[in-house]
Amino acid sequence: MTQELSTETPPPTSTPVNSANQLSRSLSWRVASNLFISFRYAWAGVMYAFQTQRNFRIHVAVGLLAVSLSILLGLSRVEIAIIGLTTGAVLTMELLNTALESVVDLTVRQTYHELAKIAKDCAAGAVLISALAAILVAGSLLFPPLIALLQTWWR
Repeated sequence: MTQELSTETPPPTSTPVNSANQLSRSLSWRVASNLFISFRYAWAGVMYAFQTQRNFRIHVAVGLLAVSLSILLGLSRVEIAIIGLTTGAVLTMELLNTALESVVDLTVRQTYHELAKIAKDCAAGAVLISALAAILVAGSLLFPPLIALLQTWWR
């Protein structure tokens, strides 16, 4: 027997503001008491991904190569920014993929679950699509001046 998902939007629930709810919100500020600590936590996430995720390191290296090459080839500031933004998008997707995989692993523990597989595969697919788009963008911006440079060397 299969369950059908309801297409109806559930009615909005109003959460009464009470002292317990206000207390939990006031305690949430203790986690990151200031902006500097928030940035430190964010940087810890980036460093975790860099230290533990091979693909994140590959994306960082390829992104640095693409940005460096765009500067060396004399691309315009807008073109360099576009390559930087697409590189940032790939790295962001890789961080989100790592976070989602960690949450899924925490949820299912060491057991196999088909929905966990779907979630992980879809997150990995999002990284793949963003990486392919970044390759397309960087290729279309880098290849013409790179080919022109190579042609001047061969003459």
